Parts: sequence; structure tokens; C-alpha cells
Amino acid sequence: MKFNKWTVALAAIGVVNLTSAARADEKISQVQTALSNTTLSGYVDVSAQWNLGSQKGGTTPAYSFGGIGKADGFNFNALDLTLDKPEDESPWASGYHVELQVGPDTVATPRQAYVRLRTPVGNGIDWQVGVWDTIIGYESNSSPLNPNYSHSYGYTIEPTTHTGVLATYKVSDMITVQAGVADGSNGAGGTAGVNGRLPYESQKAYMGSVALTAPDSWGWVKGATMSAGVIDAPGGGAVSPGTTSFYAGATLPTPVAALKFGGSFDYLDIHENGHVLDLAAYSTFQVSEKFSLNGRAEYFKDDAAAGFDPLAPYVASAGGHVGGEEFTLDAQYSLWANVLSRVEIRWDRVDAHVFDANGKRNAFLLAAQVIYQF
Repeated sequence: MKFNKWTVALAAIGVVNLTSAARADEKISQVQTALSNTTLSGYVDVSAQWNLGSQKGGTTPAYSFGGIGKADGFNFNALDLTLDKPEDESPWASGYHVELQVGPDTVATPRQAYVRLRTPVGNGIDWQVGVWDTIIGYESNSSPLNPNYSHSYGYTIEPTTHTGVLATYKVSDMITVQAGVADGSNGAGGTAGVNGRLPYESQKAYMGSVALTAPDSWGWVKGATMSAGVIDAPGGGAVSPGTTSFYAGATLPTPVAALKFGGSFDYLDIHENGHVLDLAAYSTFQVSEKFSLNGRAEYFKDDAAAGFDPLAPYVASAGGHVGGEEFTLDAQYSLWANVLSRVEIRWDRVDAHVFDANGKRNAFLLAAQVIYQF
């Protein structure tokens, strides 16, 4: 084995032993090999928002994780760091994904941390073992992947992350299926954070989904997607009932290359305590390479019993039973390299109840967001 001159010089005066140096060099080489295909990425997310009209003493709608804590000020939302080693093309490939996130928008600690494994069955089954993002939903836990600064009401009633095992199988270029089992949860939407537990070992969350993708041969429809999924999460008795989440969503190109549409349906069944449903429509118009306009229109209805209302932190509801609409428009522009900047206006309206003690049924938001991605 060849050593550098500095190591040989240290060995000559007895500071190091060449045998030990050889072993140390071998360990370093192993680490370098393991990390050779690992990538580091992430983002820094900051914003400023103005909630038009005072809402002190009340609650803001679900347009931020921070609720009233983000109103009328400047905000640090999240710092996200990701280490990723994808699987290669070998039959028994392996890899990992670690995503650490800090800030008010953090949905779990760690955000994601799982091992990737492939088994050569059929077209190959890819496994994720650890903590991973939920398999349903139109919007992501990562803000840069979303069309808008704010989240929909549908997002607030979905699970966010799970701790368990998820299998993904690509039946063909058009069809992909997923199935998983995770730690049981007693939270609305079925998420209890990392390593959540219920009293009985048999209480686990079960889930499955199917995704369809239009092939290139379908002309202007190519790339269109449809997906549907179900997650059943047990509860912890009368205090915290179980939930079943149903989701369906789609994205659709149009003959106008710059224009795309999307839609989603969320239904949360809170076992024996009512339900929450949400319908949302999305649109994107790519004005230029750097500039796009993204819109969302949404209707939600919450018929959950008092005490089990997942939207309660965002809308004042007397014993549940609240409905309303929201309309959002974002102007998104990439002026600086690696920087995503947005300006958003949003209008929320509830149909029967109020956002605060002053009888306010309407809420308005003006926000600016800047995200640096690396």
C-alpha cells in the first residue's frame, strides 16, 4: 500500500504505526465509497404576510402552519437539509434518504429518514423502511414543490408522515401501486409523528394507492396523472377515535402547452364522530420560462363532532359543522439563480360561522415568499 510522505515521516519518528495507518486508510476509503453517490440538497424558506384587518383574539384560516403566529409580520418558515443516495439499476439495489427540517413548518423530526431496498420480484419491488411522507395528497410537505405559498384545507386533514414500511411496484409505465403499514395513530388524519404508538401492538395504520400516468403516445395529454389512495388509522378509544382518509387527485395538460389544470378530493372519516370533505381545483399558466401564475379554488365542509374537529385551529366552529370557500392566486418568478419567489393573495369565506369574535366571515391574505434551493 502506498502512503503519502507525511504519513511516512510520522512513522519514521514513531508517531504513527504503518499498520494502523493502513487500516485507517482502508476505513476512510470505505466511507468515501459509501458516500460517493450521495447528494446534499435543501432549501431555506422565508416569508412575509399581511392579514388584512385585525384578527387578534380570533384564529386565522389554514394558510400557514403558524396560524395567528405568522400574521402581520416577517417569518422564517423552514430550513430543510437532505442527504440522498438513490438506488442504482441492480436487482438488489439499496440506498437511503435523510431529510432534516427545522422551523415552524416542520411536520416531523426527522422529516424523513428511510432505507431504500429493492427486491427482484417481477419488475422489482422498491421498499422504504423508516419515516416517509404520506402517500396521498395533491400538495407536498416541501414548499418549493407546491404551486402556492399557502396550503389548502385538504392538506390540513391529511396525514403528513408515517413510520413503517412502504412498498412501491411499477406494473408498467402507466401504472404504479403502493402499499404500506405504519405505526398506529390517534391523531386527526392518522399521523402521530415519529415512532407513534397505541396501547395494543396490533393497532397499525394500513394504506394503499394507485397512480396512472398517460404515455407519450397520447399526444397533448401525455404526462397527465391520476391517483387515488386510502389510509386507515386506528384510534385510542373514545377520547381519540380512529380515522380513514380517502383521496383522489389528477393533473391534466391542455392543448395550450403553457396551461395545466389539477384537482383533488379529500374525505376524512372520523370514526363515529363525523367527517370532513374538501374539493380543490388548481391551475397553472406558464407565462414565460421564469414567470408563472398559479391559482386554486376550494370548497370545504366539516361535519365533525365537537372535540374532534381537525379544522378547529383554523376556523371558529360551534360544535363542528362549518363550511366555506377559499380562492388563491400566486405570481411566481425566478429572478435570481436558485431562488423561487412568490407573491400571493388569498380570500377565505365561511358560510355560517365566523373567524373571530367580531363576526368576521371573510379573511384576506397578502403574502410574499422567498425560497433559496441548493
